[in-house]
Amino acid sequence: MARLAQTAGLTDVQQEILSTVRDFVDKEIIPVATELEHRDEYPQQIVDGLKELGLFGLMIPEEYGGLGESLLTYALCVEEIARGWMSVSGIINTHFIVAYMLKQHGTQEQKEHFLPRMAAGDVRGAFSMSEPGLGSDVSAITSKAVKDGDEYVLNGQKMWLTNGGTSSLVAVLVRSDEGHSPEEAAAKPHKSMTTFLVEKEPGFGEVRPGLTIPGKIDKMGYKGVDTTELIMDDLRVPADRVLGGLTGRGFYQMMDGVEVGRVNVAARGCGVAQRAFELGVRYAQQRHTFGKPIAQHQAIQFKLAEMATKVEAAHAMMVNAARKKDSGERNDLEAGMAKYLASEYCKEVVEDAFRIHGGYGFSKEYEIERLYREAPMLLIGEGTAEIQKMIIGRRLLEEYRFQG
Repeated sequence: MARLAQTAGLTDVQQEILSTVRDFVDKEIIPVATELEHRDEYPQQIVDGLKELGLFGLMIPEEYGGLGESLLTYALCVEEIARGWMSVSGIINTHFIVAYMLKQHGTQEQKEHFLPRMAAGDVRGAFSMSEPGLGSDVSAITSKAVKDGDEYVLNGQKMWLTNGGTSSLVAVLVRSDEGHSPEEAAAKPHKSMTTFLVEKEPGFGEVRPGLTIPGKIDKMGYKGVDTTELIMDDLRVPADRVLGGLTGRGFYQMMDGVEVGRVNVAARGCGVAQRAFELGVRYAQQRHTFGKPIAQHQAIQFKLAEMATKVEAAHAMMVNAARKKDSGERNDLEAGMAKYLASEYCKEVVEDAFRIHGGYGFSKEYEIERLYREAPMLLIGEGTAEIQKMIIGRRLLEEYRFQG
């Protein structure tokens, strides 16, 4: 075995794309990632390189200027990018989710207006679902849209926008009780939500009338990429910027996007775990104690064996979830399992690599220190482990319903 996490059955085109991305990661991302991360600096040069490679349009259909590739190809590219620096994969992910939602649910006019520029990387996407007091309870959204002639007026505060500052298009989920009585809206809140396509200028402060991006949230890890709040104060959005043209469908559109986003988070977990294994196995062969490399100590070999097995298992589940979605089948069970397992295994593999490094793992001079701060984000991104277990449990009860 030359490398862990190989994928069988790839086409020549897929292999060529992955080889190109892997070379880019090795040459352009890994050598500078830790320095940029410590400065919390946006990786503009790396992003420009990804734009040149066409990765912003990887899954956008060819008719709109994209590469028209599969979710599997995209997930494997994300795995490689996260292996270099997880923050870069986050920059791609939110853009990808918005492009996917447009492709699946947008009107023809919306597709023609946004997708070609998104494929070129000239328009960068972000999506906004969470709010300060929301957590995992999406039905508790309080941000609201009210119809006013040919426009909607949006008010509310959103939270945890990846690419909030650098994006120029945000898919925002808000309440819109249009067509529903207060009783109906309270009883079925998911049917009273709408996704709006909000265009804005990149940057911070008031980025268009009624829309403010206050600034970057200071985080433990996942630095470089900007994570922000979004404040809407009588923000006016034309009615033709309702995703799909009809209100009341926003929750289901967002969940469709989050479902493929969970495959992406699983891929990120696989990539970070692979890098942690690489660092651990390399250090174990370089570091000597008691007259021999620590890799020759049985305790270290056991760790390496466990780490490699977890990397392989997570990769296999991620690939299975992506292929299930590409086949056109429902994949919420597989995506939930892949996201849950990959994020948990990522945390464990990173911690084992950290332990192998001993005291040096605590030093900012060593790359594993960065990975140790990045891995926890995957435990909560695109739904916590507890949410994944709820999804998995409910789906299993559907599939294995006892007929008494």
